[in-house]
Amino acid sequence: MATAVDPRTPCIIGVAQRTWHLAGDEQAPEPLAMLTEVVAAAAADAEAKGDVLRAVDLLRVVYCMSWPYDDPPGRLAEALGIEPRDRAYTGIGGTVPQQTLWGDAATAILEGRSDVAVVTGAEALDTVRRIKKAGERPAWSFRDPERKPFPYEAPFHPSEVAHEVFQAWLTFAVRDIARRGQLGVEPEEYRRRMGELLAPMSEIAATNPHAWFQEAHDAASLITPTRENRLIGYPYTKQMVSIMDVDMAAAVIVASHEAADRLGMPQERRVYLRSSAYMLDATYVAEHPDLGRSPAMHAVFRSVLEGAGAGIDDIAHLDLYSCFASSLHFAADALGIDLLTLDRPPTVTGGLPFAGGAASNYLAHALATMVGVLREDPGTLGLVSGVGMHMTKHGAALYSTEPGPVSIGLVPMPEPETVPIVDHHDGPATVAAYSVVHGRDLGPEWALLVVDLPGVGGARAYARVEDPDALVALEAEEWVGRTVTLTTDGDRNRASL
Repeated sequence: MATAVDPRTPCIIGVAQRTWHLAGDEQAPEPLAMLTEVVAAAAADAEAKGDVLRAVDLLRVVYCMSWPYDDPPGRLAEALGIEPRDRAYTGIGGTVPQQTLWGDAATAILEGRSDVAVVTGAEALDTVRRIKKAGERPAWSFRDPERKPFPYEAPFHPSEVAHEVFQAWLTFAVRDIARRGQLGVEPEEYRRRMGELLAPMSEIAATNPHAWFQEAHDAASLITPTRENRLIGYPYTKQMVSIMDVDMAAAVIVASHEAADRLGMPQERRVYLRSSAYMLDATYVAEHPDLGRSPAMHAVFRSVLEGAGAGIDDIAHLDLYSCFASSLHFAADALGIDLLTLDRPPTVTGGLPFAGGAASNYLAHALATMVGVLREDPGTLGLVSGVGMHMTKHGAALYSTEPGPVSIGLVPMPEPETVPIVDHHDGPATVAAYSVVHGRDLGPEWALLVVDLPGVGGARAYARVEDPDALVALEAEEWVGRTVTLTTDGDRNRASL
């Protein structure tokens, strides 16, 4: 006898994604047209007898970096010919699509405030790049007449501004080197392992028709710096980091179980949310008490697995957020697995460096792909995780074609523990983590150090290294745990090895 399903149980009923692989002077459509196409395709993917689009009562559009529309959800609703009563535009970050799906849309469905919801996003950043390279500007529709600030949720720390701690490829590299130092793995061995982790992911992307790069790489080529694959932030080369300049769009439609029944959607095409969680770590890089791990990520994965009554061995399919190797490493540590020996890949798409990291919308593509995988393997569980900003936001969710009790956000949200950041310091300090920034001429330009300060109540500071010989030394040897000397130079700390 079949178990009765709670009529308010959220399930994904339709997904769609498209990547515009262009040649020569071809351009992708503007993001609004991309959004319109994938949402309509997601409605068709449901294979419902009823009109899915007309049933949509909640619409969320993921923040678009490609073009500043005046009213993205309103313009999309107009283009689709629908009138959802609840419309909103999201903020930024790698967790946004899934967080919006289960923290906003699914909650509204569970509480009876929505029956059918759409989460969608699109980026035409590669087309924008090529238009600008030609000395032109996009001539797209409905530009916002007001220049709005980028929606950062927290201002940059003054010491991060002074030391240029802005780029994710730098901050994620710093966290990876902190982890490396804690594990005691030699630098070249650690890089070799990163190549072995990422190479199989590129093979998955090579078979994914929606991947931005459909080419497999071997481990050695990924980690070996060349003119085409230069070091960006040591130890990451260009091919090891998320590719954001893509032309990609994806949409996910979620409905209550009873709305799916009412629309006449086949049971075998539904994918149910089983559990989800979201939690924050400290905001600024240097204030993380443990630079080599993420307490929030540990808590999120524990909550998601417990919420579904599952263990990691019960999860058949994974898509772990892979903007940089450190996000994969931290996830593996939190889940208690070794990704190099795991019997299943860490991604169903190929990951952000190869499938494409469409700004804040990668997770919509991961979800669209995971839904297809679960439909082909009914009854299994799929885990999708996200990481936002500078390893600060963490979210994960479990999905299955089989319905069951739904657990959303079991993790309590205490204030994250933090370490104080000191702007200026003169004297000895101990290296907690670091990375070396490389320029387009391939050579190292400067290094960022995060250092522990003696006798200052566990405080930390940032420092820069610019001496050429010191930059070479930082990449040749392990410097985590070593003593350096800081001197104050204006707003910056300078470190000598």
